[in-house]
Amino acid sequence: MLLGLKQVWGLLLEVVYALVHGSWKVSDIIAQIYQIGVRSQSVVMVTGAFTGLVLTAQTYFQFHKFGMDTLTLAVNSVAMCSELGPVLAALMVAGRVGAAMAAELGTMRVSEQIDALRTLNTHPVDYLVLPRVAATTIAMPVLVCEAVAIGIFGGYMLGVYGLGIDPVYSWANMVNMTHVKDLMTGIIKGFFFGGLISFTGCYKGLFCKNGAQGVGEATTDTVVISSIGILMLNFCLTLILSKIL
Repeated sequence: MLLGLKQVWGLLLEVVYALVHGSWKVSDIIAQIYQIGVRSQSVVMVTGAFTGLVLTAQTYFQFHKFGMDTLTLAVNSVAMCSELGPVLAALMVAGRVGAAMAAELGTMRVSEQIDALRTLNTHPVDYLVLPRVAATTIAMPVLVCEAVAIGIFGGYMLGVYGLGIDPVYSWANMVNMTHVKDLMTGIIKGFFFGGLISFTGCYKGLFCKNGAQGVGEATTDTVVISSIGILMLNFCLTLILSKIL
């Protein structure tokens, strides 16, 4: 336990030091942004779309009983911006990107490629960890915005054209009840979620056990820890940001 905390703290300090004094390259970060951000768009947008559809349908079914149909899209908009959009997008990225990072770095460690980098006077944190952490931290807020936008759009289309909700009043309620702070909450959460996912994946990959089993365990641990961490961090950020924004 103490050894693990020491390793986590040590890696975190190395990442911060590498960011300020390291020999990292912008081209490496851009390449990782493509791998992490651009190639994750499809799964994030599909997740956002169906989340918005389901939330709109379930909210409508309950609100319709009380004649509150026109508030349905406002609920969907606020929930997608501040909670469901960032959380579900992060969970999808954790399953796709976090696991890939752990598997890739774990394989490099087992095959002694990381040791080879050190012999070539290339620091693994500069070359492997920092570009991934920076790219995920940059890409995650953008992915959150995409999930939110497609979720709100899908909910609006279903509500107006599928469920027959009045478009004028629904749009007015959605605009009046959705504030900039709701979207800012989701973007800030995405920033922190991205850092959590990438750091967990890199840490588990760099410190995985030897052998194929060790790589498999590192991959599984990354997804589990990232997913639980996202939910816990989301709760904390919700309380903090509600006071700040």
